[in-house]
Amino acid sequence: MDALGDLLRGVRADGALFDRTVLTRPWETHRAEGAALELITVVRGSARVSVAAGEPRTLREGGAAIVCTKAPFTLAAVGAECELVSGSYRLDSSVGRRLTSTLPPLLVVPSGEECMPIVDLIAAEITADRPGRQYVMDRMLDWMLACTLREWFDLPEACPPAWYRALGDDIVGPALHAMHDEPARPWTVAALAARAQVSRAVFARNFTDLVGRPPMAYLTEWRMTLAAELLAEPGATVASVAGQVGYADAFGFSDAFKRTRGIAPSTYRASLTLGDTASGGGLRAVG
Repeated sequence: MDALGDLLRGVRADGALFDRTVLTRPWETHRAEGAALELITVVRGSARVSVAAGEPRTLREGGAAIVCTKAPFTLAAVGAECELVSGSYRLDSSVGRRLTSTLPPLLVVPSGEECMPIVDLIAAEITADRPGRQYVMDRMLDWMLACTLREWFDLPEACPPAWYRALGDDIVGPALHAMHDEPARPWTVAALAARAQVSRAVFARNFTDLVGRPPMAYLTEWRMTLAAELLAEPGATVASVAGQVGYADAFGFSDAFKRTRGIAPSTYRASLTLGDTASGGGLRAVG
């Protein structure tokens, strides 16, 4: 199981637009309500970013911030001037919302060598006019998001979800890996406890304490998260998705989906179709 990969499932830029901005002190730029997730990188100089009533954070050259809120936020130059590159996601999918619910409103990653080559490529590509430019820009935004999040999750001050932290536990970790790797398998508490090599009682207690919910409740939530993504795929049916997430028939799956999501899977799929017709479809990045 790749925990970060699971969080990023379904997050894919389509038609990405980037901003390349030069801020001159004391001028500030105020971003209005908009995208659910914005990635900001400092190419040159330093900048200060603040969200709502939170404490301002300083970004130095090569540093990056992810703003994970629809509330307005402010960017300001620190020093004579600074140059920024930013790209924004509008996350409409269920899996996208799973990512945004995991992250704080503002997270900052200090300058790191791993992401710098991507920053340089993005800055150059923004001004280029070459074949395949749009596709390249889309993938660069995805690449930069994954790189930034990977560095943030490694920081001591990061606050990943409980299940993410529990992956390192000797008892709960193996069961979580199994659920994510094989969501369609007919798991039971006994089978998951066997993976952890402990009794059912010990496993269930440890899992609930670390993850914050019982193992079967977590499994159902994970399956419904995947189901919401699968229902968005062309040609998907309720019956076909049911089988992919571990249900023998569409009726049992529909009951679980409605109980978890508050909407029937057929209605959910129909709403996605209407949304695509109205907005041009899918996950897009806006600048």
